[in-house]
Amino acid sequence: MKITIFGSGYVGLVTGTCLADVGHDVMCVDVDEDKIARLNNGEVPIYEPGLEPMLKKNMEAGRLQFTTDAAKAVKYGKLQFIAVGTPPDEDGSADLKYVLKVAETIATHMDEYKVIVDKSTVPVGTADRVSATVRATLKDRGANLEFDVCSNPEFLKEGAAVEDFSKGARIIVGTDSDRVKKTMRECYAPYNRNHEKLMFMDVRSAELTKYAANAMLATKISFMNEVANLAESLGADIEQVRHGIGSDPRIGYHFIYPGCGYGGSCFPKDVQALARTAGDVGYEAELLNAVEAVNKRQKGRLFQKLSQAFDGDLKGKTIALWGLAFKPNTDDMREAPSRTLMEALWDAGAKVQAFDPEAAKECRRIYGDRDDLIITEKRDDTLEGADALVICTEWKAFRAVDFDHIKQKLSTPVIVDGRNLFDPESVKAAGFLYYAMGRGDSLKQDATPKQSESLLKSTA
Repeated sequence: MKITIFGSGYVGLVTGTCLADVGHDVMCVDVDEDKIARLNNGEVPIYEPGLEPMLKKNMEAGRLQFTTDAAKAVKYGKLQFIAVGTPPDEDGSADLKYVLKVAETIATHMDEYKVIVDKSTVPVGTADRVSATVRATLKDRGANLEFDVCSNPEFLKEGAAVEDFSKGARIIVGTDSDRVKKTMRECYAPYNRNHEKLMFMDVRSAELTKYAANAMLATKISFMNEVANLAESLGADIEQVRHGIGSDPRIGYHFIYPGCGYGGSCFPKDVQALARTAGDVGYEAELLNAVEAVNKRQKGRLFQKLSQAFDGDLKGKTIALWGLAFKPNTDDMREAPSRTLMEALWDAGAKVQAFDPEAAKECRRIYGDRDDLIITEKRDDTLEGADALVICTEWKAFRAVDFDHIKQKLSTPVIVDGRNLFDPESVKAAGFLYYAMGRGDSLKQDATPKQSESLLKSTA
């Protein structure tokens, strides 16, 4: 099939590359001339495992191309995927201006039947708005052309997007048209051979399914963070609790890891957008609002624990920070807990020495050059002259460490573990003040900086 994809960001690029990889001819179009120039040179603007070699292979095979020419792109494919951003508006609702602009562009240049596919994460009712935009534009042209609009939400995890697209659990298509069903079956046939993955439903149900899925996952995370905070006050260990409840098949082990809050491009904005959609129809989404409130509060826990370790005085301190991305295997720092922590530290007069395997460039893009931020090339270089270590992202490279080496480097033996990577007893036995998330008495440690210095000397 010939397929056009509007938007060469995260979703559009993964979708286009994966569809080309199974034999379709794909043209990706974007208004960002610099991005398209880089892509035509085989440069992938995002970090996603496995994506770059797949992209280069399919470009060389002639199945994948990139352009800024919208008219050419509309003429190219029978299927017109809309995969542009839907950033949160000031009130938390999804901003559809880019989606509707693409719909207008397609209607402006189309000269035959097209299937317009909403791939972007969009509120319920968006397909109706896209259809209305296309009809109005065609009417202005005096063109009498057939088209269909369907919903085909993406379910891609950053860091595992290629795998998710190729081996995902389901492919959801919202449509009532047999013509569209046949076309979408042809599109996804290479991914539907092992067993039936295609799920057809009405458009509004498909649109809601995407938001409901992300909201459910975000709810599990905020629930575990809430219980972790309770565990600290009760002297319980959330990791033991996690194993206890995860063994129940009705609950399972997925997405019940406590931490320092969720981030990224999906969960924060999608929970807010769904809550806003509920409000628009007169329903107060109390649970969704609570999920967002818990997550916002959770991102402040790292600073709270650091502040406790140093009696509320962080001015002049240097903090080693491991992990900048909101999760491993990505360079995405949108809504990342590291940003909340760093900005709080800077406000308190502290300095940050940070390392991340992939997000260093993104961090420099966001914050620029500043005297209170040093981004190191190696993990352990962050420890030089640092007063404490904080872990924000659970990269594999952070899991196995030499505690004796860390203790020798830090001026005070303080570790704040936002991802519960280490065993508390082992870390404490190595002579550290260890602050984790919901792990027993971590918040009840009363050591002051002077006591920390004494502890360091006694265990040296």
